[in-house]
Amino acid sequence: MAPRRRARAGPPDGGWGWMIVAGCFLVTICTRAVTRCISIFFVEFQAYFGQDYARTAWIHSIVDCATMLCAPLGSLISNHVSCQVGIMLGGLLASTGLILSSFATSLEHLYLSLGVLTGLGFALCYSPAIAMVGKYFNKRKALAYGIAMSGSGIGTFILAPVVQLLIEQFSWRGALLILGGFVLNLCVCGALMRPISLKEDCKTASELLEQNYVPETEKQDLKRMSICSPLIKLWPHECLCYCSWKEYDFLLMPGFMVLAVSILFMAYGCSPLFVYLVPYALNVGVSHHQAAFLMSILGVIDIIGNITFGWLTDRRCLKKHRYFCYLFAVGMDGLSCLFLPVLQSFPLLVPFSFTFGYFDGAYVTLIPVVTADVVGTPLLSSALGVVYFLHAIPYLVSPPVAGKFCQMTFL
Repeated sequence: MAPRRRARAGPPDGGWGWMIVAGCFLVTICTRAVTRCISIFFVEFQAYFGQDYARTAWIHSIVDCATMLCAPLGSLISNHVSCQVGIMLGGLLASTGLILSSFATSLEHLYLSLGVLTGLGFALCYSPAIAMVGKYFNKRKALAYGIAMSGSGIGTFILAPVVQLLIEQFSWRGALLILGGFVLNLCVCGALMRPISLKEDCKTASELLEQNYVPETEKQDLKRMSICSPLIKLWPHECLCYCSWKEYDFLLMPGFMVLAVSILFMAYGCSPLFVYLVPYALNVGVSHHQAAFLMSILGVIDIIGNITFGWLTDRRCLKKHRYFCYLFAVGMDGLSCLFLPVLQSFPLLVPFSFTFGYFDGAYVTLIPVVTADVVGTPLLSSALGVVYFLHAIPYLVSPPVAGKFCQMTFL
């Protein structure tokens, strides 16, 4: 038998951790950036299927909703089986969904393939990859998350014009087929996610030793396990129930409750922008290439927000005030959206993309950092599953509701 790895005293803050950051970076490109670029297909779907804005917007809503709604499932597989297995399985599901979408004959077909199947695949990849970064970093956690989450912005910057070009050259069907092949790279990302055992995890697991659920012959193995390793084969039902409760007892923390409420309001307000920025720009006379370029601007400024806010909030003067930095970033995003209806030309929409993109990158970086500060690293994977689950209903409901308002006003 291969010797078991000894538990580390704390996160290495480097070493293989940078490969974990690289893997998470690629995961955010293949999940969040691809999801954002689905809005570029919006006009194509509407024209091909002859449907209104609200019905077509359900595609993007279902992708986002399925990704967030199934986030706890991704955390569960990561905790009880393996982060590597979960991400690889998610990559296969997401790729299959995109490929099947290229053969769609109706919007309902796209709801199931592009919405449900691809969204489920993204869910199995997203929160486990983000949680792994938190396990490998402590002192430079915000910077590591800033780099990892910048994949969303870099991916949007690169993919937005590429997807527009693919649609022009191969139609929307060919573009979806190529994206399906691209998303298979999630399987490579999963292979990079080497598990790590920390003493704080073992300390949490050792609390279970005091319970009568664990046979004496298995206590030595438990000492070497992190909390909720593959215990299903070893432990009886009562122990699994206790273990599951320990995974989610952070739900009663006052700090987490406040964070959960703020995330609900944020998700309702920020989701429609990524669906309707391109259609809105086209409606006010901006060309297709300029509209796609607005998404690219938003993406590259998003990168700057990711990295600079991550670096700044790692400084000693701001490290204790990350929660307020997160709230400030969300507030600035909301304020910039209030001015959007009066911005009706490309030169005016460019600064909007700069402002919204920067603070969007800022709060996206801080979500896992603030969550880790509130619940602690051992429970981060489960907590992120719940945090992203809270995005589900807002992501599902807000784009179609915004579509109805669009039809009643300027579209």
